[in-house]
Amino acid sequence: MTTTEMPHVSECTVAGCSYNHDGCHAFAITVSGHNGAADCGTFIPLSRKGGLDRVIAQVGACQRADCTYNRDLECTAPDIRVGPGEGGHAANCLTYAPR
Repeated sequence: MTTTEMPHVSECTVAGCSYNHDGCHAFAITVSGHNGAADCGTFIPLSRKGGLDRVIAQVGACQRADCTYNRDLECTAPDIRVGPGEGGHAANCLTYAPR
């Protein structure tokens, strides 16, 4: 899989993430988590905004081997959405679907 084939982060609604300012500005995110949560492992809760000025964020890696879209730790979804999680999970991959 090349970078042009990586799924894009089509939406991020996590207001408290340093990479989110009118969309995700990280070059690539990592989906991690355990016990049924698919956390955005790139989430950084700082007031300072970071990332690249012009970027369409992509899924760089997916550590959720139990996700329907995970093939060899690569995401095969056409795109993903990131949003607030439940409980102590600040940012989740909302596209995550357990097998």
